[in-house]
Amino acid sequence: MIKAGIIGATGYAGGELVRILLGHKNAEIKWYGSKSYIDQKYADVYRNMFQLVEDACLADHLEELSKQVDVIFTATPQGYLASILTEEILGRVKMIDLSADYRIKDVSVYEKWYGIEHKSPQFIDEAVYGLCEINRDKVKKARLVANPGCYTTCSILTAYPLVKEGLIDPDTLIIDAKSGTSGAGRGAKVPNLFCEVNENIKAYGVASHRHTPEIEEQLGYAAGREIKVNFTPHLVPMNRGILVTEYASLKKIEKKDGSFAYPSYEEVKAVYDNYYGKEKFVRVLEKDVCPETKWVEGSNYTDVNFKIDERTGRIILMGALDNLVKGAAGQAVQNMNLLFGERESEGLELVPMFP
Repeated sequence: MIKAGIIGATGYAGGELVRILLGHKNAEIKWYGSKSYIDQKYADVYRNMFQLVEDACLADHLEELSKQVDVIFTATPQGYLASILTEEILGRVKMIDLSADYRIKDVSVYEKWYGIEHKSPQFIDEAVYGLCEINRDKVKKARLVANPGCYTTCSILTAYPLVKEGLIDPDTLIIDAKSGTSGAGRGAKVPNLFCEVNENIKAYGVASHRHTPEIEEQLGYAAGREIKVNFTPHLVPMNRGILVTEYASLKKIEKKDGSFAYPSYEEVKAVYDNYYGKEKFVRVLEKDVCPETKWVEGSNYTDVNFKIDERTGRIILMGALDNLVKGAAGQAVQNMNLLFGERESEGLELVPMFP
């Protein structure tokens, strides 16, 4: 039985971790960390946990708490784990961090985009970027997993096969992304009030959103060089979900007769099927079916598809996932399963909820 602890257990991602781990056959939650609700019963914070969780929330004393568990999830703001992580802690427990503290390999890039000093850059190199479908083998050997963000997971998985196979020019990639309000966290903020969000949609972080370098870095590994993309997120009035629509110029490929032409639907589909055909949690949809957030809600699935625009020589890529599951807690549990040799889908075979 895997003994797990959660710091930030009363945030949205933390609450989702609790929900998923309670249904995991081979894991148990030993403690619930939340400095906002110290000594309050967890079920008083989240009433859906009444008679399911009897524990009270604990202060986040990581040094002491790490002695009680095998793995710790930190569903915390940027800078938290980096400020307290030590070699002694990493020597005794696996860490899965849901913040961006160890996702970006260049500490100067992290500090520029997040506006804070990184307190433990010595651990950045060994941290594994926990996008399981791409870094599965590396995750299995890790002590520290940098769990990807929701926007980045959807954006990367949607484009990765075509970037890796050189079917698109990644420097032409434009990512239009939309998120439900839970992506902004549970803290009280005026822009997230009901009257501010309802009956409205808005772009934010235009040309400056901090997930941009994370997307560029990971897709840059696929391309084999540095790339730059345009990434624009939008807030939409729904609880959960990420939808990305990505646009890129196709590259001409050599055909059997020696001529060069843009790839056909069948050729692009074959690439997606080659990468994701055996993946449990990435579903390549049938022709002309567009991903929708309502068909992945509450699940660990990512739905992807594409449409070739022959008129412009461009391709439109589409992806959808639940930002709290595959975009956060579900992916973290998927990483935990890899770390401890569990079946990768254990606890995650969640049927999408509808309506």
